[in-house]
Parts: sequence; structure tokens; C-alpha cells
Amino acid sequence: MSTKPTTTDLEWTETDRRAVDTARVLAMDSVQKVGNGHPGTAMSLAPAAYLLFQKLMRHDPADAQWTGRDRFILSAGHSSLTLYIQLYLAGYGLELADLESFRTWGSKTPGHPEHGHTVGVETTTGPLGQGVANAVGMAMAARYERGLYDPDAAPGTSPFDHTIYAIAGDGCLQEGVSAEASSLAGHQKLGNLVLLWDDNHISIEGDTETAVSEDTIKRYEAYGWHVQRVAQSPDGDLDPRALHAAILAAKAETERPSFIAARSIIAWPAPHAQNTEAAHGSALGADEVAATKKVLGFDPEKSFAVSDEVITHTREALDRGREARGEWEKAFAAWRTANPERAATFDRVRAGELPAGWEDKLPAFETGKAVATRAASGKVLQALGEVIPELWGGSADLAGSNNTTIDKTSSFLPAGNPLPEADPYGRTVHYGIREHAMGSTMNGISLHGNTRIYGGTFLVFSDYMRPPVRLAALMKLPVTYVWTHDSIGLGEDGPTHQPVEQLAALRAIPGLNIVRPADANETAIAWREILKRHDKGNPHGLALTRQGVPTYDADDDAAKGGYVLFEAEGPEGQDTTPRVVLIGTGSEVQLAVEARERLQAEGVPTRVVSMPSVEWFDEQDQAYKDSVLPPSVKARVAVEAGIGLTWHRFVGDAGRIVSLEHFGASADAKVLFREFGFTADAVTAAARESLEAAAR
Repeated sequence: MSTKPTTTDLEWTETDRRAVDTARVLAMDSVQKVGNGHPGTAMSLAPAAYLLFQKLMRHDPADAQWTGRDRFILSAGHSSLTLYIQLYLAGYGLELADLESFRTWGSKTPGHPEHGHTVGVETTTGPLGQGVANAVGMAMAARYERGLYDPDAAPGTSPFDHTIYAIAGDGCLQEGVSAEASSLAGHQKLGNLVLLWDDNHISIEGDTETAVSEDTIKRYEAYGWHVQRVAQSPDGDLDPRALHAAILAAKAETERPSFIAARSIIAWPAPHAQNTEAAHGSALGADEVAATKKVLGFDPEKSFAVSDEVITHTREALDRGREARGEWEKAFAAWRTANPERAATFDRVRAGELPAGWEDKLPAFETGKAVATRAASGKVLQALGEVIPELWGGSADLAGSNNTTIDKTSSFLPAGNPLPEADPYGRTVHYGIREHAMGSTMNGISLHGNTRIYGGTFLVFSDYMRPPVRLAALMKLPVTYVWTHDSIGLGEDGPTHQPVEQLAALRAIPGLNIVRPADANETAIAWREILKRHDKGNPHGLALTRQGVPTYDADDDAAKGGYVLFEAEGPEGQDTTPRVVLIGTGSEVQLAVEARERLQAEGVPTRVVSMPSVEWFDEQDQAYKDSVLPPSVKARVAVEAGIGLTWHRFVGDAGRIVSLEHFGASADAKVLFREFGFTADAVTAAARESLEAAAR
């Protein structure tokens, strides 16, 4: 019998129970039909997911991008049916046919949730632990967004107040990225974050006793989270009333992130498959599916059976969503009236536009002066910070080296932090020595929307970040990585800190644009272009020098990825067709420039091409690319202080590459460049070899 719910009571009818059991049956049927997948967790999690989508979350299935919505992240992405079935039941656009085509070509229900592919999926999950960190990033973004647009509202009264919900499995919490991110969340006191742990004790290799013995609840207590344990029902199922009460208590805790441990039995209530590792990643089999349907009171002869009563009931989420959004829009309209300037900023940011005149703030650097590109980047950030309030970010404890401090007087830190610059809505983020979590939280920040995020570390430590960098490229997220100390030029720290293979490895990620500016002016142009490209959705990695490099005249063609920095000259100093083209990036462009002077003195017309971004250059039309790298000129040299993998296609059979095909050493940068052959002499010699090869 139904009773009217209060703030603590749960209305839980027979139809609700039937809807949860329907979700379990659909999970079994979807996996059984395709023959592979992960049914067990979707079965046991059905009550929790149903509670969120039908009873607790503020969301509107008819408007999946509504600014005021709560967010839901399924970190345990292998259990994608947990999410897909709730999207179907609530009315996000998925229908039974989509569940029937689970994990098949062209379906809206791929094996793991994919952002931008299925309406209602907030982030791409699958690599375990990434969703936990994405949720932390979303919670951080929600706080920063509130600070931009409604900082003075009382807690819980702003149209920008909302909750981030995430479900994680045992595997998510074993991955190190979740530990990094959870530590950061506790430090930041993210009271708008609720993480539900599906504590089912099963992974692919069986009982988690094979690998884990720590007390996870105490771990989260140590992180500074509000922690609850939810007991099972007597029959072993998740108890919807206990879960409901725990989630409400978590929402009421606004000073700390909340962690809810829910002991479950995987594949409940399958008679033989429950609590087995087989139920984690395999179809249950026709006999077990039929037996489970009997236990749940479903016809074992029918598949994908959803009663009219159930779907009518769950699609009431559309009505509740419309009502919730209508109430929110009234509050939002009142906020707009009371805050016209902030509302104008919100509209501009929401539209992906930058403020008028922002480019005028970009610094110009004096030609000839030696400036480290990391220093130039820092000056750009500080200049743009004055006029682009939505731009924020920081570093993995390397701000002084990365030059990523956008505002020294304003640190993104919670109330109560003892540092004088602490501000819950601060501009500068201190990620701590957590590169992996930094990358993953940046993805969450970008996915949340309405701000622009960057984060810095040494280029060699991009290895720690590679999983979220790959996911950013996969999701087409406009995040920016400031990777400094980009070569052996960092010197005495030695081979552990000197990137060699990182540039080529990062360029291998589809959709990631690597930008390695030659000088300070190219760095400013690179930042300008990255900001302009925000709506195109590609992540960018800036590779910046520790050491000073000569500054050349600014050329807007740097935004095309490759351009003629110095043209070939004939005997009278007039531009002419080059006999050889020297291609350089970053700190090695100066070597190409010096080599050109020597070759020109020998009567060899030589062109220098600066190519800060191979990816941007590849976007240009063929006519432009041929104008920079004439097909008729076969003599070419590429020079870059890393492995030469990138450059073979640019120099061709007659070309030569001056590269570093081994690890570095501990010594002064000038010594290392000399000893490892990064000199104008080496580039000149390579040009002569290429000229000879081209003449054969």
C-alpha cells in the first residue's frame, strides 16, 4: 500500500518493486541476446539506480543538458545496462529495441557508456576509477560555477546548486586514480558529491579477498568523507528504504563529500549464478535466466517483457522532470533579474563565446630576447585571467615550474583552509602530486560545462595522465594540458625527468592536438588559437621549454600549425625557391635558423619551417601545405629533441631527422644538447646529406 512520502519516508509501491525487477530481467535478456556482457552488477544495482532516477535525482529526461540538473556517473562502466535501462524507463529516448541491440554495431547501447553517443550519458566510463575522478571534477566545477554566477546565495538556494551522484564498484576503488581523486575531494570538502560503493566482493578473478584486505570505509573516513554503511535486506537484496535514507543523509551533509557503502550480492536473485565471478562478465545462460524469471514472477518464455503498468509508472519521470525544471527556471529567471551582469556572462560562456577585446590582452614579446616558453605561457595566463573569468586551473604541485598560477591571491580551497589565499571559488587549483587524478578531474570539469579548465605538470609525467588524456580525446573535451620541461633541456634532473618518447606517443592519440611553440610569440598565438577552438572539442597539450629560447617576429600563420619562419634567399637576398627545407619545433627551431644561416652563406637557399602543431598543420588544405613544404623540394631535415617517429612522413626518403633515439643524462642542458648532437653543425650536416640523397 502506498503512503505519501515525507522528507525521510520512501513511497515504495508494488509497481516500484516490479519496475526494479523488470530492470533485472532486462539486464539478463540484453546480455543473453548478444551473448556477452556484464549482467550481474546491473541486476544487483537495480534498486539503487532506480531510486536515483525515479525518486531522488533532479533531472528532466526531455532536456538532458539542463543546466540545473543533478549529474549521475556510472564509474562501473562495465555495468552499462545499469544506466541504459534507467534511461529507457525514465524516457530519455532509449526504447526496448535499443536494449535488444545491446553491444551491437550502430546501437545506442554500446558495451560501455559513451558520452555524446547516448542521450543521458554524462561521461564515457569503462576504465575503472575514471568515473569516480570525473565525479570529483564535476563537483569542483559546480562549486566554481556557483562562484562565477551566484557566490552570495545562501547554501541550497542558488539555481546553480546541484548534486553529483556516482556509483563505483570494487574495481573502481582498487584503481589508484580513485584514491587520488577521493583524497582531493575530501581535502576540498566537496559537499555536493555522493559516491555509492557497490560492495559486492566480486571481480573477474573471483572473491575480492584475492586482492584486497583493507578497510575501505576507514580509508574514506581518513580522506575526510562523511561515511555510511547500508545493510542488506534479510533476503540479501539492496534495501531501498535504507538506501533512500542514506542518500538523503548524504545530501544533507554539505561540508564533506559522502561515501555510502552498500553490500550487495552480484546477480541477485539468480538461483545459481548469484555471488559468482561468472555473473560479472558472462551471460547467465538460458536455463539460469529462465529460473531467475520464475523467482521474480516473470514468464520464463518471454524476453524483454515490460508491462504497460511499469512503463507508464516510470515514464512519470518526464512529468516530474518538467515540473522540477519549471520550478528551477522560475528561480533562474529571478536570479537573472537580480544579477544582469552575471547573467550576461553566463549567456556568453554558455554560448562558448569569449569576451569582447580579449585578444587585445595577449602579451607581445620583444624580438631577439631569450624567453622560456613556460614563462611566456604564464604571462599569457595572467593577462587573460583578468578578462576571462571562466578560465581556471593549476598544477600537480609544480605551479612555480609550470607557470600555471593564474591568480596568486586566489586559490580554489574550501572554507576553513588556513592559507590566506584560500577561497571556495578561487581561480588557482592545487591538484597536489596527483597527475592521474588531475587529468580525470579536468575531464569532469569540462563535461560539467560553463567553465574552461587547464592543468600543468612536466611533460614526462604526462605518462601518469595518459588514460584521462586518451578519454578526453575520445570524448572531444576542450581541456588544456600545460606540459613544461619538454626535453633534455631541463638538464641535471636526468633521464627519469627528461621526455624522449612522450611527444611522439602523445601525437599518436587521435584527436589530441600537441602544440610545441618555438618561442614566446608562438606561445601567445598558441594560447589564442586553443581558446578559439574550445567549441571544436579537442584537447590540447602545450609542450613548453624550461630554458630560454630566442624570440622571433610574431606570425599569425603559427595558428595553422606550420609556416615559413624564414624564407630561402638567393644571391641578392631575394626570396627564391628553396633547395632544402629545415623543419623544427620548440627549442630546436633556433638550431634550424642557425643552420640556415650557414647554408645560405654556402650558397644553398634554405627555408626554415616552424611546425608547432602537426595536427593543426594536417587540418590545412593541400595547397597551403604544399606552399609550406613544396613537393618539388626533396631535401628536408626535421629536428626535434625526441624520437623521430613523427617526422618520417614529412621528410620523405631523401630527408634526414635529427632526433634523440635514447634516454638522456644528468648534466647541464647546453652540455646535453652538444653531446647528443643537437647543434647547428648537426643540422647543417644533415641538410648536406639530404641534398646529396635528393640529387641521386
